[in-house]
Amino acid sequence: MTSSGTNSARPSSASGADGSPGQGHSPAWEVLLPAVEAPARARGRSLREALREAVRSGRLAPGTRLPSSRDLAADLGVSRGLITEAYEQLTAEGYLRSGRGAGTWVGGAARAAPPRARDHAPRPAGELADFVPGTPDVSLFPRASWAAAQRSVLAELPHQELGYPDPRGLPRLRTALAALLARRRGVVADPERIVVLSGVSQAMAVLGSVLHARGIREVGVEDPGSPQHAGLYAAAGVRAVPLPLDDEGPALGPLRESGVRCLVTTPAHQFPTGIACSARRRAELLDWAREVDGFVLEDDYDGDFRYDRAPVGALQGLDPERVAYSGSVSKSLAPGLRLGWLLVPEALAEEVVERKRTMDLGHPTLDQAVFARFVERGDYDRQLRRCQRAYRERRDALVTALGTHFPGSRVTGIAAGLHVIAALPARYGPGERFLARVAAAGVAVRPLTHYTHARAGDGDKEPGVRLVLGYAHLPPGRIRAGVELMAGAAGAGGLGR
Repeated sequence: MTSSGTNSARPSSASGADGSPGQGHSPAWEVLLPAVEAPARARGRSLREALREAVRSGRLAPGTRLPSSRDLAADLGVSRGLITEAYEQLTAEGYLRSGRGAGTWVGGAARAAPPRARDHAPRPAGELADFVPGTPDVSLFPRASWAAAQRSVLAELPHQELGYPDPRGLPRLRTALAALLARRRGVVADPERIVVLSGVSQAMAVLGSVLHARGIREVGVEDPGSPQHAGLYAAAGVRAVPLPLDDEGPALGPLRESGVRCLVTTPAHQFPTGIACSARRRAELLDWAREVDGFVLEDDYDGDFRYDRAPVGALQGLDPERVAYSGSVSKSLAPGLRLGWLLVPEALAEEVVERKRTMDLGHPTLDQAVFARFVERGDYDRQLRRCQRAYRERRDALVTALGTHFPGSRVTGIAAGLHVIAALPARYGPGERFLARVAAAGVAVRPLTHYTHARAGDGDKEPGVRLVLGYAHLPPGRIRAGVELMAGAAGAGGLGR
């Protein structure tokens, strides 16, 4: 046996997997050899980690008998105590099993993780253009002003503010948000009824949980609409009921006939059709909510971005006791900040706050304090103006490029948000062939039918192709090049029939 704790010696032979002498190295010796090269202080931990991974991966199969601690220590050139400790630890964890006088064996509790899926599809030739909607331009994030706000907050924030936060959110931020949202979105914003969350998705998840606890098992969702809505409510045990739209917003007849008492809607700029809910329909939706003693759940995902006029105010401002209003900074600053808000009717306030508390004990205090300062100093208004200028320029570039390369195409919906609906002429159909050719050319797009909840075959009935094209994350040059690439893939005269 070599001296304890060294790894310079190498054995001439080792025990076989069944513990008997054999030629060459045993599996245990092979899988643990790299761990022996670790520094002396970390060698025991490295041995344990290597042995765990060998069992998890199946390299040491269940039922394999390991060498005795004495033999394996001699093979590896380490102290017997390191091996004994590793065997004892992994036996306690369930990776190994042992019996008095029976040796040590690989147990059967661990299972190998499935291999990680890899995308082996060949990348298409040419310049890639991604028109998939929903992503802002994160390069517009105001790093300098955000960093300045962080420094100020870290210098000034009282120590006690770093304790467990109020589940509603930092009072300073709720006060700043109330003023901001009242001014920009026309909401009725009581700071006591604002809950700070990680975004609209968490707002919907919290509302779903609260509605489920109240015995509500169905909510209406717009069709076509955001795919996330149905999934978020389903996770809370609430079924999404697809409801059609007309030219003014959610169609009132199907809504009444559905029997639901809650409706998720995007009234300022419907996703994905791009329509704005008419004043008449807004009043009708609120009348419906009062009649059924229900709620409208308003997702104001891009309400700050309107390019032809001032943004239409939020629906919540008309009846704050029937509308739960949610928004976030995902489109104006960056999705990675995970920062949003929910204004709740008084009837739901206590339950929403309690659900937020049990979900995560509240939102991170430092992030809230930084955003509060950002809003208070006017930096957030400046950022919104900057984004609005950039996104309007990009929308104009997209509309012009579509007119140039797809003559006869129409852009529908209001001039707002981060996406458009492009209706291409019938000669570019059928949609399946168009999408296949465009994808092969390296252009990522989504058809309008991608966002419908309708049964297969009951989606978009219009001739030609209708696309939902996101543009906010692309500079104008990339937008023009992408549309040209898409037109080249489709062919100058269309695909025909």
